[in-house]
Amino acid sequence: MRMTSIATFVVAVTLLAACGDDETAETVADATAGTTADTIADPTIAPPASGVGTVGSTDTASGDAPAAIVSLSPTATEMLFAIGAGDQVIAVDSLSTYPAETADVVTDLSAFEPNVEAIAGYEPDLVVTSDDQVTDQLEGLGIDVWVGAAAATFDDAYAQLEQLGALTGHIAEAAGVVAAMQADLAEIAAAAPQPEVPLSVYHELDNTYYSANSATFIGQVYSLLGLQNIADTAEGDTGGYPQLNAEAIISADPEIIFLADGSFGESPETVAARDGWADIAAVRNGNIVVVDEDIASRWGPRVVDYARTVSEAMTAAVAAPAGG
Repeated sequence: MRMTSIATFVVAVTLLAACGDDETAETVADATAGTTADTIADPTIAPPASGVGTVGSTDTASGDAPAAIVSLSPTATEMLFAIGAGDQVIAVDSLSTYPAETADVVTDLSAFEPNVEAIAGYEPDLVVTSDDQVTDQLEGLGIDVWVGAAAATFDDAYAQLEQLGALTGHIAEAAGVVAAMQADLAEIAAAAPQPEVPLSVYHELDNTYYSANSATFIGQVYSLLGLQNIADTAEGDTGGYPQLNAEAIISADPEIIFLADGSFGESPETVAARDGWADIAAVRNGNIVVVDEDIASRWGPRVVDYARTVSEAMTAAVAAPAGG
């Protein structure tokens, strides 16, 4: 089995229109399948410098399905198990801890600083990764590589699932996962509360106020559910991940705050204690949500879980008494 490596393309950035009360589930499903956004941030590292997205591209017409896969991408690991290819995975990187079945194959392999010798030691038929930094070296050893970079759109995430399905012999299962994601996102978006004035949201990546605007994968979720992202007002080329300042956040008065830095000590209590933040609507009304950082930074099937979390926060915000 021989594959080409990654085919890079530049994704044009557009914003997903907020869903109206009269929008049908079918229209929402179309929106999740056809809009564009930028790459998603890993909350543990600095935001990327550009908004270029890449999607793995492979020749799936030749060879048998790989029996020994090493995954160096936590998102790809989740995808592989979701489509039924978990039995073919023999090793994963140290951050690939979901689903629970990965406990049998998790290793100390690093996704950030991959060791070619250590990877080759597992004698894989296929290595799945999120960047191409060791692709040439692995292919030089006769090991096939699939590269699926951070998804720039819902479509990209669906395409990666389908590509992995074709590669691993799980085409029907992958198609089923994609269909379920599309249907679930449509249902969640259709049911989300839509007040006359859209609710505003602040997504915090770290306590220096890096955020994610609507030109990102996570921002696309907020747009899909009809939220107004305060990070959209940031000026300059931020690659989708602007660094805001406290004054701008306080002035924007977001009605919901999502904290993707809870593992770094941030909480509703620490946010409320920040100078001047007690007057923000989300703080007054208790609408600060500490989110699972893995779910909030990966573009696999669990984006549906994140959308549900967002919808629940919206329901709480709408129910909050006017004026806090």
